[in-house]
Amino acid sequence: MHRQSIRGRDPASGQGIEVLAEDGVIRSIQHTSSCGDLWLSPGFIDLQVNGYDGCDLNAESITPEVVIALAQKLIAVGVTTFLPTLITAAEDRILAALRTITEARRSSALTEHAIPCVHIEGPAISPVDGPRGAHPRNHVRAPDIREFERWQAASGGLVGMVTLSPHWESALPYIAELTRKGCVVAIGHTDAAPERIHAAAEAGAQLSTHLGNGVANHLPRHPNLLWAQLADDRLTATFIADGHHLQADTLQTMLRAKGLERSILVSDTVALAGMPPGLYQTPVGGTVEVTADGRVGIPGTPTLAGAARPLRTGIANVARLPGFSLGEAISMATESPGRFVGGRGTLRVGADADLVQFRWDPADQDLQIAGVFVRGVAP
Repeated sequence: MHRQSIRGRDPASGQGIEVLAEDGVIRSIQHTSSCGDLWLSPGFIDLQVNGYDGCDLNAESITPEVVIALAQKLIAVGVTTFLPTLITAAEDRILAALRTITEARRSSALTEHAIPCVHIEGPAISPVDGPRGAHPRNHVRAPDIREFERWQAASGGLVGMVTLSPHWESALPYIAELTRKGCVVAIGHTDAAPERIHAAAEAGAQLSTHLGNGVANHLPRHPNLLWAQLADDRLTATFIADGHHLQADTLQTMLRAKGLERSILVSDTVALAGMPPGLYQTPVGGTVEVTADGRVGIPGTPTLAGAARPLRTGIANVARLPGFSLGEAISMATESPGRFVGGRGTLRVGADADLVQFRWDPADQDLQIAGVFVRGVAP
């Protein structure tokens, strides 16, 4: 039997709490006055991770060791649950990556716990420049249920989220079938008309992937696909709050429109996250530039190619927005995404003891991670 007592201030209430973790789960939560300057929250949950700190899930070939190392590096920055995100590519490359992630989960109990499922972003996105983002156009293709079934066969059913554009003629029956099979469908990288957005939600789509990004640089004032996604209460939206993907006023307005219960923070980090400024050759976008302020994009264009800041930065950025609290920002990175991965991300008796201790100064750009516990154990 392993027991661990973990203390910190609850971001939701501001009160000091002591969590008793026993055999991997939370056994009790008591109030305490002795927690110093530490905050305590559920482990962060990131539904969109392409890579981090040199680990690239979309490289030409990956190994189980890369996936295991990625899980360890994310845990170190507070992310105890994440969805490896594979972007638009040839089918054989997607299948190979899925097999590798599956093998990594078999090899490492920590990795298996950290990765409940995989997010495939594409390949049925818009082929149009702008909405397509940095995804390779030559591999964009229509949604095909037979391909989805091959993904599941290769991974043992590990694909739990798919991002697509509903403009395709075959999109609506595809969405309905994936929903029936228990896979979460998200709308993203799209130039679909507003009526197709609502039709996709009617067919079963539940999420909008990084809303405000993966769209044309210029849109009609109204109607357009952003208003449609903001207005449709059947859709929960994910947002990249790294300071580059969405300007502060835009992020603040979108969060208010969707509401706390329908807003999720994601990082969309790539392997270049944490790397020094410069030009790099990558599978996502080819030549990509990392700037001193942490922007990752195609040189000379407004196109971003992922993000360089981990989820803790997005939490801190939202906590500084007018009208939002630290507790609300934390919930967008824990309980809200947790609904899509089996109910993780809550501080309650009986929940997995995935916990993060951190320090926070409203003037800082980041949370300072002080301790991470996965099922009650510091890795």
